[in-house]
Formats: sequence, structure tokens, C-alpha cells
Amino acid sequence: MPRKLSHLDSAGRVKMVDVSRKRVTAREAVARGRVFMHRATLELIRDGRAPKGDVIATAHLAGVMAAKRTSEIIPLAHSLPLESVDLAFDLDAATSSIGIESRVRTRGRTGVEMEALTAVAVAALTLYDMLKAVDRGMVMGEFALWEKRGGRSGVYRRA
Repeated sequence: MPRKLSHLDSAGRVKMVDVSRKRVTAREAVARGRVFMHRATLELIRDGRAPKGDVIATAHLAGVMAAKRTSEIIPLAHSLPLESVDLAFDLDAATSSIGIESRVRTRGRTGVEMEALTAVAVAALTLYDMLKAVDRGMVMGEFALWEKRGGRSGVYRRA
């Protein structure tokens, strides 16, 4: 489903999208990702024995902080007043991984998809940083937008 790229002007130059004419609406986005690791690493986290302490709490804070600063690291992202940022972590023994989900909310003229995705990515990077001393082979991935609400395009849900 090709669409006209809104981050390009008529000459093909990069530009920030002008959202000044858009209506202010409630916006929400949900993103997910996953960090795969050795079973022993997952057990350290589950048992509270990770060498650097509570890695989940640290990753949660890092994700919140990252969502709040998305416009500083994604060049064309708008600076948004976020009303809520939350992250959830699911330790999955079957896949030896940690699932990460972020949910971001605001009322504004543009969505919070980038903030939700940034929160997940930075939370994953933080888990890696906190655990690399015991498992350098971790793999971060499956980053995706799962849901978004608000704005002209309405609701999107990943199939």
C-alpha cells in the first residue's frame, strides 16, 4: 500500500511534517519487542541474582526516559507532552526470552508510535547492557507497532 511520503517536500528534500492544522485528539500506541538469551541468564533475572541488580526495573525506567526524549534522537519526530508511558516485561521460559511491551498516551496533533517503539528499543538495549557480562550472545528483535489509536487514520491493530 504505497502512500505519498509526508516527510518529503515537492523537491524531495526531508522536512518535518506540519501538524498545525490537525485536530488535537487522544492518541495511544502499543509497541513490542523481545530479547532472547541463554536459559541461565533468564534464570538469573527470574531469581533476582543478576550481577547488576534489578535489571527489569532499570530497563523500565530507561524505556520511560527514552519515550520522553524521542524527539531528541529521531530527527523528524515532534516533541510531545506525554501523559502516560508504561512498560511491561514478560519472562518466557519456553523461548528463553523477555517480551517487552510499551504503552504511550497523549492528547495532541500527532501520534506516539515513535515514542512507544523507542521505549521498547531502549528497554531492550538496557537489558543487554545490564546482562552482557554474563551473556554477550543475547539477540534483540521483533520490534513492532502492535496498536495505535487516535487521529484521522483511527485504529490500527497488527494482524
